Amino acid sequence: MAIFMSCSSSKQVKQNSIETETKPLTNMADTVKPPAFLEALLQQYPQYFDGILKNRNDLNVQIIYTQIDRRTNGIPELTPYYFNVNADKYFYPASTVKLPIVLLALQKLNELKGQGVDRNTTMLTETAFSGQSAVFNDPTAFDGRPTIAHYIKKILLVSDNDAYNRLYEFLGQEYINAELKKKGFKNVQLLHRLSIFLTEAENRNTNPVKFYDTNGKLLYEQAAQNSIATYATRKDSLGNGYYSGGKLINKTMDFSKKNRLGLEELNKIVIGIVFTDKLKASERFNITEDDRQFVLKYMSQYPSESQYPPYAADTAAYWPTYCKFLYYGAAKEKPDENIRIFNKVGDAYGHVIDAAYIVDYKNKIEFFVSAIIYCNSDGILNDDKYDYETVGFPFMKNLGRVIYDYERKRKYKIRPDLSSVLFTYDK
Repeated sequence: MAIFMSCSSSKQVKQNSIETETKPLTNMADTVKPPAFLEALLQQYPQYFDGILKNRNDLNVQIIYTQIDRRTNGIPELTPYYFNVNADKYFYPASTVKLPIVLLALQKLNELKGQGVDRNTTMLTETAFSGQSAVFNDPTAFDGRPTIAHYIKKILLVSDNDAYNRLYEFLGQEYINAELKKKGFKNVQLLHRLSIFLTEAENRNTNPVKFYDTNGKLLYEQAAQNSIATYATRKDSLGNGYYSGGKLINKTMDFSKKNRLGLEELNKIVIGIVFTDKLKASERFNITEDDRQFVLKYMSQYPSESQYPPYAADTAAYWPTYCKFLYYGAAKEKPDENIRIFNKVGDAYGHVIDAAYIVDYKNKIEFFVSAIIYCNSDGILNDDKYDYETVGFPFMKNLGRVIYDYERKRKYKIRPDLSSVLFTYDK
């Protein structure tokens, strides 16, 4: 509460006079990006951002804040503001890659609807290559069945790594990257599973899967896949050194074969989930409206509201505001009942990332904010000495609250009707 109140300054940032975005966001890089606005806003809070502003490049701080203004017919107009965004400066996207994987999994299911499968169909995962593991049941589901729907819930509620891996295996590396490229995400590469070390060949090979109905009838069988796709050569690297096999290697760590997803692409994906018509038809994920609502629901649900998976029973590990970096950081506190955050976070190799659509139902406020910060002061990777608690999470919390406070003071000509993003959550 003390932090929130300290953000309630009477100071105002003069808004730049810019043309609002009314066309689909076909290329976020082409939208208006006035650089001074966000910097001026952050400068009003030196107690939070003085060190951030002075060390913006070393910390690789990148922010996209998008204001939303409604017309009389309810159509949203988006005005993006950028701070230090550099598409050429690599950061490890961590768990944020799970969001496009979720959408692609729903898209592929839609393509298979003629086979009688959907997100609630039982999916069994088998093995066919080294490094693979099988799944024949899921004890965290109310009926023990592994399904795409349940994997998605795990991903969106607590960013479960195994659930991501199962969707990655269902999709296959080649499908993932070909589909993202078709949608205009030319610089994105999603190349591997998470939290387990596998070779490049093992990540190119994905498991066979089978879908069964509730009577045990086989509906669809997908053979093991091997991606032979070629990818654009990259020279992405991070750090001054890294540990490998218990030894310090005094050179930058090569990330050229690891996942890549830029902040603008991530931000665009979140916007596209909320406001589908802001993307051209060719850029959209081919999912149903019911799928979209399903994703929005679990993007915003707190773990403490979930019995299946049973996160509500373990609030020590999964506190109510878990994975809500923007606005809450790593704080274990009771959520504001008027606010919901539809988001996807990531943290790994010293990076803290969040992309969010934040709404306040009581005050009729809505906005997007996406941000990344690299907090690794010693420059060494794989040493488990990252500045998450002292730099990364406080930055995210303060950023979310400062922008929220600005939105509280901002004059809306028309307040939004937020009933379309008001959900009844699982108990």
